[in-house]
Amino acid sequence: MSDKEKTGKKQGEMSFLDHLEELRWHLIRSVLAVMVMAVLAFVFQDFIFTEIIFKPKNPDFWTNRMFSLMADFIGTDALRINQNDLQLISIKMAGQFLTSIWAAIILGFITASPVVFFEFWLFVKPALYETEKKYASGAVFFTTILFGLGVLFGYYLIVPLSIHFLASYSISGEVVNQININSYISTVASISLASGVVFLLPIFVFFLSRVGLLTPAFMKKYRRHAYVLMLLLSAIITPPDIFSQVMVSIPLVFLYEIGIFISKRVEKKRAKELDD
Repeated sequence: MSDKEKTGKKQGEMSFLDHLEELRWHLIRSVLAVMVMAVLAFVFQDFIFTEIIFKPKNPDFWTNRMFSLMADFIGTDALRINQNDLQLISIKMAGQFLTSIWAAIILGFITASPVVFFEFWLFVKPALYETEKKYASGAVFFTTILFGLGVLFGYYLIVPLSIHFLASYSISGEVVNQININSYISTVASISLASGVVFLLPIFVFFLSRVGLLTPAFMKKYRRHAYVLMLLLSAIITPPDIFSQVMVSIPLVFLYEIGIFISKRVEKKRAKELDD
């Protein structure tokens, strides 16, 4: 019996309820991993809030210092960001306590993402043929790396730019910006997580190409359309200025070109398998 027949027989022996039971245990283990990391984040919340969450709004943050150095080199103050002290407020009795819990959960998910990706892979793996398992053997590793790079990219570049623009924007001198801590943290978290998901583009391209839903010819044909969509996406997740949008678009274009290369490799391997 071939590997495909064995795999198909194994999948056929599992009922719908069996699949749900499998999924339930994978979800339970993923949630437990997130909660363990969330508890650790809550225990060390003083360091996390001071050195990670609140850091991008301070002048001594790495990105803000680099932009200041660029401003000194070029001779313009337009590049200086987050040089003023940004005060955050909490307007609810339990506001800071609930904020610390949500921040711990978000950080718990980010730090436990390798486990979450691994559990998802364990759930999907039995449905794959042996050749597909071989080609996707490094999926968890590359998914974790790309997601982590995306989160860091969003945190170190997009977040400081967004904080500077949104906190300093004013429609009138009569209106004073008093930023709620929940609004600040949701901005930092949503941008960082969105960047992490966007950086998974090569992974999506690989699997879509593997099942034949995406080809390098299609990606090349609609390359210009994709670039326009990237600019629109950059405009959504960044402040509405050209400099920020270009800074975000560059890695997106790079990831798209990597996706074309990956799709081309997958197509060649699929053609070779069919010839064999």
